[in-house]
Amino acid sequence: MKSITINGSQREGVGKKATKALRNAGQVPCVLYGGDQNVHFSAPELAFSKLVYTPNAHTVVIAIENGENYDAVLQDIQFHPVTDRILHVDFYRLFQDKEIAVDIPVHIIGTSKGVLNGGILRRNRRKLRVKALPKNLPDFLEADITPLKIGGKMYVTALEGEDYTILHADNTVVVQIKTARTAVVDDSDEEELEEGEAAAEGGDSPEAEAQE
Repeated sequence: MKSITINGSQREGVGKKATKALRNAGQVPCVLYGGDQNVHFSAPELAFSKLVYTPNAHTVVIAIENGENYDAVLQDIQFHPVTDRILHVDFYRLFQDKEIAVDIPVHIIGTSKGVLNGGILRRNRRKLRVKALPKNLPDFLEADITPLKIGGKMYVTALEGEDYTILHADNTVVVQIKTARTAVVDDSDEEELEEGEAAAEGGDSPEAEAQE
């Protein structure tokens, strides 16, 4: 997984007054969790643009001006409700021998037969929770929708890998091809629809239903 370096300064004060002063100076208060003790630091707001305003997943190297570097992942971020300015960022420290769970984006490739016949592509999951050692975290999960016909669904099992574990039920739907009034349904598509209806009668997971 690609990494972004954020240069930060150790925070001397962690109270409201000190935090407000940092924000007024264009700095974002941050906390790094997961080590022997939490690390409080600040960094310029612009330093987070490549980390926050992107659909991609990244690990982070936090470089403190005292010379200490920490490998981490973004855990939580708070925005101002009106201005959308970044108010606070939490990171979680990475250890190369410990697995960590991260939300990984799903990239769609290919063009399905169902879409060519007028079906509608529906993305049920744009990101999936993945657990792996830091070195094995993928930049993204690739979903090839080429084989999907109208009524077809792709489940998380199609995206499994040897170096990571997907933390979702096997029947979680990642993407599906819905029918439409203008769709042209051929014999093979009808088979897919019948199988999809049979599966629906059996019931998808609550998680998948919520996405649909």
